[in-house]
Amino acid sequence: MRDLARIAAGAYGAPSAAHVAAAPGTQILLPRVASLVNPGKALVLGPTYAEHARAATIAGHAVKEVEDVEALAGADLAIVVNPNNPDGRVVSRETLLRLAGQMRAKGGLLVVDEAFMDVGPADQSLAGDVGQGGIVVLRSFGKFFGLAGLRLGFALSDTLTVERLETQFGPWAVAGPALEYGIRALADSGWQADMRRRLAEDAAGLDALFGRFGIPVAGGTTLFRYLRFADAPGLFSALGERGILLRHFSDRPQVLRAGLPGSQKEWQRLESALADWHARRDDSAREIAR
Repeated sequence: MRDLARIAAGAYGAPSAAHVAAAPGTQILLPRVASLVNPGKALVLGPTYAEHARAATIAGHAVKEVEDVEALAGADLAIVVNPNNPDGRVVSRETLLRLAGQMRAKGGLLVVDEAFMDVGPADQSLAGDVGQGGIVVLRSFGKFFGLAGLRLGFALSDTLTVERLETQFGPWAVAGPALEYGIRALADSGWQADMRRRLAEDAAGLDALFGRFGIPVAGGTTLFRYLRFADAPGLFSALGERGILLRHFSDRPQVLRAGLPGSQKEWQRLESALADWHARRDDSAREIAR
């Protein structure tokens, strides 16, 4: 555990190993982090990952989603996903540090979920600022390294907060295999650099493929692309019929999130399915015109 905390601190840019609490996945951290402040008003910058609101509710907070980052100043618990899921929005480090100061002044807490910061702008991370207090940064291991089932995640914060979280988990919080994978993966900076380059190339290729069929890419990260257009429901259904699953959002029917194909065969399947969908749309348009 000490080795993992030390290597994670270096990989993420935390001040030291004492500022890192390892856990069996980020998910299990959410309600525990929300419980670090007394029940009050929790504001979540949205739309975003729904589990933050649910975890804050479990912790006893009255939860509301807001779309303006400045509105978070009125919270006892302010939550920002950065880069955001699913649209890839990034809130600047300067803005977040100002908000953290407002939270700290009244005994509140700013939680910044950096689950996708491995492929985000590293200079906007708050990992190096957690020693100031009033900040918890969450980092997810499984997404970037493709090992979600391993169950490993981290909370970065001031040393007292880290001690509080570790006391809740007790000894042996992280399974031995997860410790070993985490130590080796987080220390392998060469693999990480190669993967970031590959993901950037694949994301650009996916954007180009969508563009060929008139599908606009509105944002995302290099791990997923964010699509927003009128016929999103039709595309979701057409690809689903071919066994290709995109993420849809029941409250935002014109929005889809697409992951990256994992092999040349999958790229070809997607291209073929998009071509069929596009041809059917053209046929429908001609029928309407007649």
